[in-house]
Amino acid sequence: MTVLGVAAVAALAAWAYLAAGHGGFWRTSPTDGEDFGECGGVPAGGWPDVVAVVPARDEAAVLPGTLPALLAQEYPGRFRVVLVDDGSTDGTAALAARLAAGAAVGLEVVAARERPAGWAGKVWAMSEGVRAADRSRPELVLFTDADIAYGPGAVAGLVRAAAVRDRDLVSRMALLSVATGWERAVVPAFVYFFAQLYPFRRVGRDGSRTAAAAGGCMLVRRAALERAGGLAAIGGALIDDVALGRLLKRSGARCELRLARDVVSRRPYPGLADLWAMVVRSAYHQLRYSPVLLAATVAGLAALYGVPPVAAVAGAAAGDGAAAVAGAAGWAVMAATQVPVLRFYGLSPVRAVALPLVAALYAVMTVDSARRHYTGRGGMWKGRTAVGRAAGG
Repeated sequence: MTVLGVAAVAALAAWAYLAAGHGGFWRTSPTDGEDFGECGGVPAGGWPDVVAVVPARDEAAVLPGTLPALLAQEYPGRFRVVLVDDGSTDGTAALAARLAAGAAVGLEVVAARERPAGWAGKVWAMSEGVRAADRSRPELVLFTDADIAYGPGAVAGLVRAAAVRDRDLVSRMALLSVATGWERAVVPAFVYFFAQLYPFRRVGRDGSRTAAAAGGCMLVRRAALERAGGLAAIGGALIDDVALGRLLKRSGARCELRLARDVVSRRPYPGLADLWAMVVRSAYHQLRYSPVLLAATVAGLAALYGVPPVAAVAGAAAGDGAAAVAGAAGWAVMAATQVPVLRFYGLSPVRAVALPLVAALYAVMTVDSARRHYTGRGGMWKGRTAVGRAAGG
């Protein structure tokens, strides 16, 4: 067998494992129409107090499309919102106060104090929100981003899930925008790759080492967070959601991560540059700033996503039947695993055929993330470095 044929067979074997044995990562688990049984999901001890914490830095553009929905939640228990103004310069705090006028749910706007050295900006803002929320000692804290819009009963659904399934962390990956051509190409793959790294079913399996969360929507039992050491334990985390999931699960907390259609991101990514910035901000950080892991990741993407289509086309052209068949089979399995995510987003399954091209794009983004790190521009978000180098830095 030729070298190309051997590589194609190896890639096919890898895809066979991923499809059959990697935690069913490709199977979407949306929470639409959940059946909570005869109790309707009402917590046995009544509806617990919930405080939503919203870190916000220069979010005036998105708040009108998100905050009113959060303040209009149909939650049977006590529910209030704390918005942390994290050094905004666009009138975020004043706008939030105006949007809250007459709302059924109470809103408290607090200004984040000076960020200490070693803290990531968002985690510090989350911590400031918890500090304000703790005055009422809520049982549950909902960490949510400023760009997230909630359906009318979404918060109640999160609490039901936590109660019925006895979870300390219930997280939902928000429905992202796929309005533009670039969003339709890149966003489903982003969700797909995330699920491949952190299979949702393994996240929810007690005893599994896989831990993660989706930062736009994380409902956490305050007692579980305190037992795990609080947000100070992940103060410097740039990828706060995965860090929080790991912190909680390693302390014995029970977690759940699923997709949702009633938790929606209103942040647009109209062009490739916007999506590029989203990915490169944290890609190299996820590789622990390791050149070795970077090289292994790029090589792995090439072998897993590049070899099958190359073998299928080149093998057919050269009359190498073994390479062509193995490559085509690997390509087919690869594409089939992306179809559920594409359907979740209402997109044609045919798009899955182009997954190797999108994977190549992500590889280039990852390399660029490393380049930016070494040129001193890594981890930038809204005009500042994500982790403070000095007090208030």
